[in-house]
Amino acid sequence: MSVHAARVVHLSVDRDWREVYAFASKPENMPHWASGLAAGLRRDGEDWVGDGGPIGEIRVRFAPENPFGVIDHTVTLADGTVVENALRVTPNHDGAEVSFVVIRQAAQDDAAFEADAAHVAQDLAALKRLLQT
Repeated sequence: MSVHAARVVHLSVDRDWREVYAFASKPENMPHWASGLAAGLRRDGEDWVGDGGPIGEIRVRFAPENPFGVIDHTVTLADGTVVENALRVTPNHDGAEVSFVVIRQAAQDDAAFEADAAHVAQDLAALKRLLQT
């Protein structure tokens, strides 16, 4: 058993956490703020399928709608690699904290891990801009 390096990327959003969750948890909205899904997702049974660009088709399965702000999702890459992603919206008084746990993948070097974390930070900033306008 091993534990990989991880980083929590988060930011505050000045909007009711329930509204943030309602928007961010809908796969249909993700192309507006999650750049890795900019091409969009289409429903396929319990999964959502999208074009992962250079990595090929991806399959995404989201946690069911819930009252806790959990938007965890499993991404299955074209080569069969499964990546578990923890995405949460947490109440913070009248606003929200949005957090994503970036876990270093087995084959990633330091630069790729840092790039993933920076990419997530950019996506969360895009989400914030959308919701605070």
